[in-house]
Amino acid sequence: MSVDLTALAKESVWTEKYRYADAERDYHSSGGTNSCHAGTDGCNPYADRINSLETENQSLKKSVNQLTALVSKLELRVSSLEKSSSSPPSATAAATAAKPVAKPAATAKAEDNDSDVDLFGSDDDDDDKEADELKKKRLEEYANKKAKKPGVIAKSSVVLDIKPWDDETDMKAMEENVRKIVMDGLVWGASKLVPLAYGIKKLQIVIVIEDDKVSVEELTEKLEELEDYVQSVDIAAFNKI
Repeated sequence: MSVDLTALAKESVWTEKYRYADAERDYHSSGGTNSCHAGTDGCNPYADRINSLETENQSLKKSVNQLTALVSKLELRVSSLEKSSSSPPSATAAATAAKPVAKPAATAKAEDNDSDVDLFGSDDDDDDKEADELKKKRLEEYANKKAKKPGVIAKSSVVLDIKPWDDETDMKAMEENVRKIVMDGLVWGASKLVPLAYGIKKLQIVIVIEDDKVSVEELTEKLEELEDYVQSVDIAAFNKI
């Protein structure tokens, strides 16, 4: 007995076997019951989802309609307020604003009395002369008082670098001789030895001077006259106080 294999080859059950396998798996996973119920849209598995979306869509449309109505009311309200604010003031309000405020009787009387007083006038020539003399006297007193008042004394803080001849220079003796220099308006301050090179140190010392009394150039010349100790003097810093 021969079997016609050509007919079997035309059957799609073999090529679409995965569809039948998926259907069988879904059937067993649902407990063997049919998920379709009477009164629903046949056996469409998306029917419940579609119904839910339609319900949600109707709710959204209702909310949108309510919001649209509310916006319309707000626009009408704003338009009404703009018209009322741009309208010209009433005649009563304009008359009230234009009406001048009456001055109190006491103030008006005081102004009348003040208008009768000549603040710069004088009764006669003698009064004018006496006033001029008094003014001149007061100006002289003010000028004398201002001249006696001490002015601000300008001072400066200066840092000097005093360099010795070599490393054998007695730096202690050099500082002692430096501080012996006395000038009106000169105050010697703190000092320290700063290394230079090859064991040589310089004397760095702070001074405070009155600008009108002490010249830094003159002081530098006096320091360089200490030829046994001082080679040169430099200004490391100069600040106004």
